[in-house]
Amino acid sequence: MSSTAVHTTVMLHEAVDALVHDPDGTYIDATFGRGGHSRLILSRLSPAGRLIAFDKDPEAIAAAAEIADSRFSIRHEGFAQLGDLPPASAAGVLMDLGVSSPQIDSPVRGFSFRFDGPLDMRMDPTRGESVAEWLAAAEVQQIAEVIRDYGEERFAGPIAKAIVARRQEGRPVSTTTELAELVAGAVKTREQGQNPATRTFQALRIFINAELEELQQVLSASLGVLQTGGRISAISFHSLEDRIVKTFIAQQSKEVYDRRAPFAPPQPMRLKALGRFKPSAAEVSANPRSRSAVLRVAERTEVPA
Repeated sequence: MSSTAVHTTVMLHEAVDALVHDPDGTYIDATFGRGGHSRLILSRLSPAGRLIAFDKDPEAIAAAAEIADSRFSIRHEGFAQLGDLPPASAAGVLMDLGVSSPQIDSPVRGFSFRFDGPLDMRMDPTRGESVAEWLAAAEVQQIAEVIRDYGEERFAGPIAKAIVARRQEGRPVSTTTELAELVAGAVKTREQGQNPATRTFQALRIFINAELEELQQVLSASLGVLQTGGRISAISFHSLEDRIVKTFIAQQSKEVYDRRAPFAPPQPMRLKALGRFKPSAAEVSANPRSRSAVLRVAERTEVPA
């Protein structure tokens, strides 16, 4: 299957309904993908509204060229660069996290164990090193830590040892099939219905793209670019992402007191949580990949002078 596979946007209306509250505002689609959310946002904006999108993937940038709308622009950058935008300039930031269906379904991208292809997994294949290149040099302990911390894989140690042992035999892991078969041999038990390689592939993808670090950066940056009343609408697809979003919103939804100055007024809360949402049963039935999605929405409560 090619990278032109159809992408079904997850929680499309829920995310955009929660985001767009001012049709004249400037909005940010931090992860353009194939533009499902962007197109719906544009349909909700007035002629004065604006939409700025970000994406690392050159194929996403090419897809964005199909949008002939003067209100729209896209940047070939990771969403951590959102902080370069002017302070208090945005009415909302949408984050559709994780990997898109066209990326998963393209064998040459190396994201999925369902297709045999080069073990790459980079969101932007023009920059940085691939998973295969990293595995060709990393130590057992490094590999085990990545698979354990980002994949929550209890067999991380045996998997890492198997990867390095194969490399020492002169057969470094270079394809998705090779890695999936190696993991299957090292994992003794697995949840029913889950491929043994699922957690390892997730971990290596998250690590090689620094996904969690960038998520923390973009959440912090969003506070600076959002106007008072501006919204964050974030869709997560696994517990590590959702935990970061949930924790960030919770921390920013409290007044903060300085213990060194007990009589000073507290730093006011900067966000107000507006809710947590899951896809409907009908959406999960039509698009099984949506079943793990969690949408969290928050509103900017104040902007420092």
